[in-house]
Amino acid sequence: MQRRHLFAALPAVAITGTARAGSRIVAELFTSQSCNSCPPADAVLLELIRDRPDVLALSYHVTYWDRLGWPDRFSLPEATDRQRRYATQLREGRYPGTVYTPQLVVQGQRDAVGSERRAVLAALQASAARAATAPSLALDTRNGTTTIALTGGEARGNLWLIGHDPRHETDIRAGENGGRRLAYGNVVRSITSLGAWDGAARRIDAGGAGERLAVLLQAPDGSIIAAAST
Repeated sequence: MQRRHLFAALPAVAITGTARAGSRIVAELFTSQSCNSCPPADAVLLELIRDRPDVLALSYHVTYWDRLGWPDRFSLPEATDRQRRYATQLREGRYPGTVYTPQLVVQGQRDAVGSERRAVLAALQASAARAATAPSLALDTRNGTTTIALTGGEARGNLWLIGHDPRHETDIRAGENGGRRLAYGNVVRSITSLGAWDGAARRIDAGGAGERLAVLLQAPDGSIIAAAST
């Protein structure tokens, strides 16, 4: 496997349903349709979505490999920015301090090569205890309005609203993956900052692009404090 390194608004849709309270382990895969090392990692993420209800797995498509002959239809500058922030924050994992694909960041604390299933599962296991003791966080979406409910606690952080689509398949016609039909799960379509949470319980009305929504409460050091999704 050749690892890819780099050192260095969509319309809202109606969403219905209620997310269960509590938190989940957050696994964020940074990938690209233009990277021939990424399809195995995309497949691992699909397995997590299918088999691990305790995991909130998200697929962020970065922009910096679009120049390889195929512009990724899901690439977002905000996804690239998020990965670069992690490069300044991560201190644990396989290649902390590095931007590469396919990089999987678990609970905002450690990274693993997304295609290395054993390493991914080990990172999830190492983060399970923190997720189990997280503050209560829930999403409620009705009549096109999303309400985020936070049960008070001592934790402080920033709220991020992540719009995502459950599944997409794309025929890649050029570049390193040319001629392949690739599947992706929980593809991130929007990343919106909702500002800081001061620890007091409150409700926030918010909307976002994507068929489904997730909300992350993230500490200044990048670690995920709590998460929920529709």
